[in-house]
Amino acid sequence: MNFSLKNKTLLLISLIFSTAICALSAKGLPKDCFKTGADRPELYLPLLEGKTIALVTNQTGLLEDGTHLVDFLVAQGVQIKHIFAPEHGFRGDQDAGASIKNGVDSKTKLPVLSLYGKTKKPSPAQLQGVDLILFDIQDVGVRFYTYISSLACVLEAAGEQGIDVMVLDRPNPHDGYTDGPVLEPNFSSFVGLHPVPVVYGLTIGEYGKMTIEEGWLKNKVKPNYTLIPMLGYHKKARYPLRVKPSPNLPNDNSINLYPSLCFFEGTQVSVGRGTDTPFEIYGSPWTKDLPYSFTPRPVPGASDPFLNGQKSYGENLSTRTHDLRALDLSYLLKAYKAYQNPNLNFFLKNLFFDKLAGTDRLRKQITQGLSLDEIRASWEKDLISFEAIRSKYIIYPD
Repeated sequence: MNFSLKNKTLLLISLIFSTAICALSAKGLPKDCFKTGADRPELYLPLLEGKTIALVTNQTGLLEDGTHLVDFLVAQGVQIKHIFAPEHGFRGDQDAGASIKNGVDSKTKLPVLSLYGKTKKPSPAQLQGVDLILFDIQDVGVRFYTYISSLACVLEAAGEQGIDVMVLDRPNPHDGYTDGPVLEPNFSSFVGLHPVPVVYGLTIGEYGKMTIEEGWLKNKVKPNYTLIPMLGYHKKARYPLRVKPSPNLPNDNSINLYPSLCFFEGTQVSVGRGTDTPFEIYGSPWTKDLPYSFTPRPVPGASDPFLNGQKSYGENLSTRTHDLRALDLSYLLKAYKAYQNPNLNFFLKNLFFDKLAGTDRLRKQITQGLSLDEIRASWEKDLISFEAIRSKYIIYPD
């Protein structure tokens, strides 16, 4: 099944027209013209007519008025076979890494199938009778945040089964810049599947297009892909998110710090899971020279947090006010230098740190005592190469 040339042409005309209108808005013409892909039903509802849909979404799939996309589509008479739920579940309240179980949505009575457990890729049986997979999830634009891995698995399954995919695009809170080490193939995992830097500067819709056209899917399958673009989106602007994308990213500051602090998840240092300020603080029982202290405790979204019940010493970054548009590894280097435990290595034995970094070079650079500037300089060549790839898939003003 292929979308008609007429429909594709209408989408292209709409994108060009909306971009022009919103460019004019900056000069005093129409205001408040920003819309997510989900808020543009005039573009996608005609393409869903007469089709059986599998919907990939979670608590972030909200329209501007607060209606969930699932409820909106059901009210419009769209035929939904089932919902696929990524990490953290359909309601977005499960712990990071927790296996998600199948279930039923209490409101619509639709089956909810897990894409974060034993199954991360839709099976042929789950896609039987499905004409199109509709994907609508708020991402945060960081390689080790697993929603882009879920999208890649969906694209791969769709390509293998000859099923179309449509992505309703949403803002990337780390858009407009790239930073960090580029993933090396030997370190590919669900927290980093593709050769991209930690911050890759694309919306989730642009990213999906890149994975297809660069041949990064298994057997280089190429599903029929439709991107419903946002209206009035600018990559270097920042847009408030309607709901937290996961339990431990509760606000803009935690999301802004996430790509810098998440490396701690491969070390003996807590990032504040089990507190009121996850990803806004960090600390360890073995960094006692650092000025701030906290004790992780079980809370919703972190039922057994790392270093549970252990007083930890670190820094409180919750009062920062500036928008960080680069990785800041100073926190990591500071904690490494302050760490004192001869019986327990700073890096976890499973070397999860290397999966997060997408390479073992960063860990070795830290243990060798390289400076922040020396580490950043080692990324430059790969970032330049990636930028040549990224530039091919940008559809919004950069």
